[in-house]
Amino acid sequence: MIKLGRSKIFTARNITLYLFLFPAIVYYSIFHYAPMYGALIAFQDFNPFAGMSGSPWVGFKHFNDFFNGVYFTRLLRNTIMLSGYGLIFGFPAPIIFALFLNEVKSRKFRTTVQTISYMPHFISTVILCGLIVQFLAPNTGLVAKVIERFAGSPLNVLEIAGWFRPIYISTGIWQGVGWGSIIYYAALTSINPSLYEAADIDGASRVQKMIHISLPGLVPTMVTLLILDLGRLLNVGFEKVMLLYRNSTYETADVISTYVYRSGLIAQQYSFAAAVGLFNSVVGLILVLASNYAARRAANQSLW
Repeated sequence: MIKLGRSKIFTARNITLYLFLFPAIVYYSIFHYAPMYGALIAFQDFNPFAGMSGSPWVGFKHFNDFFNGVYFTRLLRNTIMLSGYGLIFGFPAPIIFALFLNEVKSRKFRTTVQTISYMPHFISTVILCGLIVQFLAPNTGLVAKVIERFAGSPLNVLEIAGWFRPIYISTGIWQGVGWGSIIYYAALTSINPSLYEAADIDGASRVQKMIHISLPGLVPTMVTLLILDLGRLLNVGFEKVMLLYRNSTYETADVISTYVYRSGLIAQQYSFAAAVGLFNSVVGLILVLASNYAARRAANQSLW
């Protein structure tokens, strides 16, 4: 009888779990890790006909061109402001929504509200932007008609640079608040009911129970999602910006991802676009590491 070591027994017992894991490993290896090799063109003057092996190396030339370019300040400012405002106003929204849902006693009403709030998440970005354009159309849009009612004349807000950020952020919150509340509501349902019962005996109000029981129970989930959101601080939604911005709104709407698209695919500056994208990814990695470290030191909660 052949005796297997502990590691081999463990592998044999969990072979089914490894088989389930195998497709995910293959997917991430092919579509996420293997393409990282292509980031090397950021340090080359890449020529598609010569390939990576035949293209000359230029070091950090493209990074210097980007940092010293006329658009660098505008791109970085717009990207940080769009993501930052989205984080400031969008991150608490699903938390507050989940807290209010948790206070609803009628299960039927709560289920109806949840279903309605989830629906915008399943609207594609193209359709969402089409609805925004239709609602804000200066002559036929519902919102434009309301503005005309009070201002006295139609206003094409999509052509006004100062309106882009409020439109982008508010519609993003509307689309994601219901879906984002799922995780928080699930965390609330896992809180020990005896804590609420003890608070009722002590005469605590709903607001006091929400502040002293519900919110502390959400802290681990909040910290985890906040760290992930900070890592995506420079990854503003490319499709939505592309579909909504106009030439007149470039001053507030042009972000790093749209600049990479114009530089790489339209201007065919592949190496320069790769350098900008690599800078974006490195900053995101640094933000994740820094926020994870800060969360571990401040609240003893972290991803790892």
